[in-house]
Amino acid sequence: MPITTKTSMSGFVASTPRLTRTETGEARLYMKVGQEHFTRQPDGSYTQDDTTFHDLAVYRRSAERAAARFAKGDKFIAEGHIRAYTVTGADGQATQAEEFVARRIGHDAAVTDYQVDRRPRQTRTQQAEVPARQTGPAGRETRTAQSGGFPAGLNALPPASAPTSAAIGM
Repeated sequence: MPITTKTSMSGFVASTPRLTRTETGEARLYMKVGQEHFTRQPDGSYTQDDTTFHDLAVYRRSAERAAARFAKGDKFIAEGHIRAYTVTGADGQATQAEEFVARRIGHDAAVTDYQVDRRPRQTRTQQAEVPARQTGPAGRETRTAQSGGFPAGLNALPPASAPTSAAIGM
């Protein structure tokens, strides 16, 4: 079976996330997000280009969980799709716009310090849903991330003793 892939987006939260409700009562989280862009130079260095800003929306339970965990400035990685729509301005002119609709969203592990809570979901939901923010080493923000995306008995990463693809000739 082939590996399933989806459209993804990474960047930083540029506005204060806003949790609202749709006309049907579903939770909707909206945030303006930024993406930094770089161009590789012939000498191997990188030059920073203009940062672009985009709309990002998350719906239903994911919106509620993300609203409790994300703040302006957080780095994220999201999986979802791009939704194009038409906006009619005050002058009556219709313009095309787009937003990234995230089905899954999490903090960027490359730049965010966090701890994973691997207790069974039942145990976690009996306690406070989201712990307070903490400041870690060197003043970096830390959060307690809650796991639950893997079936019982599986971890996100193989144990350190597991053979790597290089070790098994792949």
